[in-house]
Amino acid sequence: MRQWLSALMLGGALVLTQTVTAKATPETFAPLAEQISDSVVNITTSTTVAARSGPAPQIPEGSPFEDFFRDFMDRAPGGEGQRPRRSQALGSGFVISEDGFIVTNNHVIDGADEINIEFFNGEELPAEVIGTDPKTDIALLKVDSDAPLQPVPFGNSDEAQVGDWVMAMGNPLGQGFSVSAGIVSARNRALSGTYDDYIQTDAAINRGNSGGPLFNMDGEVVGVNTAILSPNGGSIGIGFAMSSNVVTKVVEQLQEFGETRRGWLGVRIQDVTDDIAESIGLETAEGALVTDVPEGPAMEAGMEAGDVIVSFNGNDIEDTRELVRRVGDAAVGAEVPVTVFREGDEVELTVVLGRREEAEAVPAAMSSDDAEEPSETELLGITVAPLTDEMREELGVSNGMDGLAVTEVSEDSDAFEKGIRAGDVITEAGQEKVASASDLEARVEAAQEAGRKSILLLIRRGGEPRFVALPIE
Repeated sequence: MRQWLSALMLGGALVLTQTVTAKATPETFAPLAEQISDSVVNITTSTTVAARSGPAPQIPEGSPFEDFFRDFMDRAPGGEGQRPRRSQALGSGFVISEDGFIVTNNHVIDGADEINIEFFNGEELPAEVIGTDPKTDIALLKVDSDAPLQPVPFGNSDEAQVGDWVMAMGNPLGQGFSVSAGIVSARNRALSGTYDDYIQTDAAINRGNSGGPLFNMDGEVVGVNTAILSPNGGSIGIGFAMSSNVVTKVVEQLQEFGETRRGWLGVRIQDVTDDIAESIGLETAEGALVTDVPEGPAMEAGMEAGDVIVSFNGNDIEDTRELVRRVGDAAVGAEVPVTVFREGDEVELTVVLGRREEAEAVPAAMSSDDAEEPSETELLGITVAPLTDEMREELGVSNGMDGLAVTEVSEDSDAFEKGIRAGDVITEAGQEKVASASDLEARVEAAQEAGRKSILLLIRRGGEPRFVALPIE
């Protein structure tokens, strides 16, 4: 009897598990497709393309072939061989307000002379561009409709989990109002943009799907379908949708200003590696290492090259990507608290953010006394020489900047492995300026006495700064 009850309970547990699994998998996407169909649009753009230039065939007047060639050129695309032609492209979009605002990709409408919007009921309306943001590939359009349109809401893309069901709707390959379904394959993907935050999905996305919505099962837009990874141009189950939490911020600014207005800190940064963290006494390899501070908000707040930004506006900073996104999301003109790690201590700063779109990121010239030493010195596998005016001009270094020119790097040295090459300029060692080989030697000795395994060098190549943690053991 007891064995029979155990078997019954086990069977019940199996039935229960199967029931839960069945509920987790949608039996049909039809209700969701019907719910959102009036909000998704097909987009057709027209662009004037100049005809190919070039001399037309020269036929002698009175030649028996004169009429033949004239008729041939008139029948050619573009007529007379010189008239511009029209090019069309397809994409997708979705309605976000009753009064006609529509979101799509910037690359769908970029350069278009005419933009036509087709709705699910067959109605067609012309659209105007309200604003675009090439950095996130988002564009905001507007149509004038006699009747209120059916908008769809944005969802919280941060709540989308890997494995969640999602549905895409759009105009793939011109096959309008097509639906495809899949799951969230990955989160927080970065492709090539500064502000990238893509949701990866295996829902089929093809040409023409660009700008269309990626829905969760509640009918909320969690992404804007933007790109695919494919060797043949068609869907292989690796698609990317810009996350809604990025898109909503961009759309709000485009609606209000017709353009984006991102915060600007005014620094050059790089990620903190394990060896860099060890060389400056930072416990964990987190934060954003400041490599240069040109004139701007950060310089006015007292930030210095070599600082590690560990907190911005009350949020811990894991790496440079996170800092760039948080600064970009901050309001222009806002006073923001910033915590930096400097020489073993945390320093609190307050930065008044500028506007990135207006910023002129021109590094400030550093000035110091010239201290030229013509002789070369070899240290840690690097041969260096003090900068001369001729070297500064040749290496693209500011006239007032001091440092050491790298003239040779031993190929079996740690310096070579770290990417240091002849033509680089060392301007700091151990977060102190160096103008002579003796300065560099002193910094290395100080690091060794402090028990460091490496020393932090500030290297400039072609004017661009970066930090390198060079082993000194």
